[in-house]
Amino acid sequence: MVKETLYYDVLGVKPNCTQDELKKAYRKLALKYHPDKNPAEGEKFKQISQAYEVLSNPDKRRIYDQGGEQAIKEGSSGGGGFSAPMDLFDMFFGSGMGGRRRDNRGKNTIHQLGVSLEELYNGATRKLSVQKSTICEKCEGRGGRKGAVERCPSCRGSGMSVRIQQLVPGMVQHIQTTCQECMGEGERINPKDRCKTCNAKKVVRERKILEVHIDKGMEDGQKITFSGEGDQEPGIEPGDIIVVLDEREHEVFKRSRHDLIMRMELSLSEALCGFQKTISTLDNRTLVITNLPGEVIKNGAVKCILNEGMPQYRNPFEKGKLIVQFLVQFPARIDPAVIGKLESLLPPRQECMIPDNAESDTYQYG
Repeated sequence: MVKETLYYDVLGVKPNCTQDELKKAYRKLALKYHPDKNPAEGEKFKQISQAYEVLSNPDKRRIYDQGGEQAIKEGSSGGGGFSAPMDLFDMFFGSGMGGRRRDNRGKNTIHQLGVSLEELYNGATRKLSVQKSTICEKCEGRGGRKGAVERCPSCRGSGMSVRIQQLVPGMVQHIQTTCQECMGEGERINPKDRCKTCNAKKVVRERKILEVHIDKGMEDGQKITFSGEGDQEPGIEPGDIIVVLDEREHEVFKRSRHDLIMRMELSLSEALCGFQKTISTLDNRTLVITNLPGEVIKNGAVKCILNEGMPQYRNPFEKGKLIVQFLVQFPARIDPAVIGKLESLLPPRQECMIPDNAESDTYQYG
C-alpha cells in the first residue's frame, strides 16, 4: 500500500506498474508536453520529469511509496535535488534530442509513430506527413531583396538591448532584453523591401512525406533517424527528424523482448482429458496446440514453442519463444447426481479428523 499516488497519477500509471510501463508512459508524455511542442506546458513537463526520475529509481520509489513526496524532498535536501527536466529528457532519448542547439546546427525534431505488433513482427513501410521549415527560394533565405538587409541600429546587430534601472540612489541594475526593433535578429529589413513569400522570415513551412521503414524485430521506443531532415535556417546545418516507435497494445499477444506471451483458456475437461486448439500467428499462419489425453494441464501452467516468438532485429531468421499460459476454467456448480461417478474416477479425498470440541461451520464464504 503506497502512502500517496501523485507521481503515479502524473504519469498515468498504477502504483504496481512495471519499469517498462513507466518508461512507456514517460516517453509519451515527455514528447507530448516537450517545450518545443507546447511552450506553455513547461510546468507540466517539469512535473512529468520529476515523477519519472523518482519512480524509475528503485530506491527513490521505495522511499516515495513509504513516505510520499515529502519523504523524497527530505531525502534530497542534502544533495542536489531533482535533475533538470531537459537533462533527464536527453538521457532518456539521447543527446541532442531535447531541442537545444549545438553550434552551427539546428535542433532535432521528434515525431511519435504508433505501430502494431504485426508491423514490428513482419516489417512495414509507413508514410509520415511532417511540417518543416525550409529556406525560402524566392529570397534565398535573405528575407528580402539583395542589399535590403541592414544591421539593426538599435542593438547594433547584437539582437539584445540593455536598459539601466535604478534600484536605490547610487545603485543601478543592467537589464538585458530582446531588441524590440529587430525582435532579436540583429538585422532589419524595410517593410517595402521584405520578401512577400516568407514575410521576411527567411523560411517557409512546407509539408513533406517521409517513408519510415520498420524493420522486423524493431522494439517499442526504438528511434529511426532521418539525418538533415529537420527545420532549415540560413547559415545553419539542419538538425534531424527522429521518429520514435510506439507499440500499440495487442489483443492476444504481449511482447517481452524476443518472446511473445499469450493466455489460453481451457475447460476443466480439456485440462484433464486433452485438447487441440489453434493459434493465429502475427504472420497469418495457424499453429495447432495438442495435449494428449492423460497429460493433465494445471491452472497457470506454461508451454513454450521455440522459434515462434518475435524475430530479432537485424537477424530476423532467429526468433524467440511463444509462451502459452493456460488458465483452467472451473465450473461454477456440479450436478449432485454425477458427483459419485466423478468421485470414483478421481483420486480419493483425504479424510479429515475432526475433534469433539470443534465448532460447527457458521462462517460465510465470499
